[in-house]
Amino acid sequence: MINLVKDTISNSDIDNLIDWLKTYPRLTKGPLTLELEKKWSEWIGVKYSVFCNSGSSANLLMLSAFVEQRRSERKKLKIVVPSVSWATDLAPVMQLGLRPILCDCNLDDLSIDLAHLEDIFIGYGSVDALLLVSVLGLVPDMDRIKTLCKKYNVPILEDACESMGSKYNGQNLGTFGDMSTFSTFFGHHISTIEGGFVSTDDKELYNLLLSLRSHGWDRDLDKESQDDLRKTWDVSGFESMYTFYYPGYNLRSTDLNAFIGIGQIDNLDEWGKIRERNFNMYQELIKNDYWKPKNNSNNFTSNFAYPIIHPDRNKIVKKLQDNDVEVRPLVCGSMSKQPFYIKQCGQYDGRHMDLDLKKGRLIDLPNANEVDKYGLYVPNNPKLTEDEVVTVANLVNDVICKDTQ
Repeated sequence: MINLVKDTISNSDIDNLIDWLKTYPRLTKGPLTLELEKKWSEWIGVKYSVFCNSGSSANLLMLSAFVEQRRSERKKLKIVVPSVSWATDLAPVMQLGLRPILCDCNLDDLSIDLAHLEDIFIGYGSVDALLLVSVLGLVPDMDRIKTLCKKYNVPILEDACESMGSKYNGQNLGTFGDMSTFSTFFGHHISTIEGGFVSTDDKELYNLLLSLRSHGWDRDLDKESQDDLRKTWDVSGFESMYTFYYPGYNLRSTDLNAFIGIGQIDNLDEWGKIRERNFNMYQELIKNDYWKPKNNSNNFTSNFAYPIIHPDRNKIVKKLQDNDVEVRPLVCGSMSKQPFYIKQCGQYDGRHMDLDLKKGRLIDLPNANEVDKYGLYVPNNPKLTEDEVVTVANLVNDVICKDTQ
């Protein structure tokens, strides 16, 4: 079996964990969580990071902090969400009562289509944020995205959960927006079993993230921030133990997860190089004249899994599965086709109905529909060998080349 992903937690990692557990340490969130957050921030290149229990929780936490920072505006915030993304990019926008606006993908790197994005910025009058998703570690055109968002005064929130270590012109994805999220789930670039980060350079947002992660209280804040809140709300030190300033959650992870993560970060550079090597091999070996991701030589692609778009998707999937190669749809296809979105927003003939912009208007997402219909992805992970890449590429070529003969 050629696995789609493989566990990055090694036997030696588990042995080290067992030795640590024998010291009978604190297991709930404690000093190791702080150490992990510091180490991760230094590696990715930001001032602050908050470790939580999953990448999906990280998205919820990021959006909640964004909303809380703007609560005084007393309006329903409008958030652009890529049509090719993940369920827990779109779901928290809906769960928080925000207005999701789906944007089509482009067919270069599968991130947002900039022409459609500008149409949205113009058509909606004002948009409160862009939730930018870098798909499978592919690198968006960050200069053009930043320029467009600056033109229309739209903040960027980054979901880089599939792109840990990918770089645009030498700068890590996840360091371009006001906040960013990362996942440390099994099979991702690094693993803490379950886990995720929200990262930012903004201290106000950092304090909001810390408080919202833990019930809305002030226990994790620095003394100056605690004193400001307690003075504003006339709260004594004793009362502060159970005083909640924000509508928070419990999204904390544990020091057990943090212990694993501290060691995992040391492997990120090496594992990223292997992922890019495999990506470049797929690019060269797979003879797909229908579509290939564009690959800018100035970027570094720490590819999560290799995407394929082809009309013979079902034949390719069967060929791979028959030969013990794991394969998946290309992320979620188009979010406009997901049942939870259709139940709220409606759909007709492959298009989604946006009743907020103009009643009854049907919005086309042609590129996302192409991904939905023809997209899949094949294995890439740090333990994938060059011979396995060749095997997967040959199986794909057996289908797509045969049909062009």
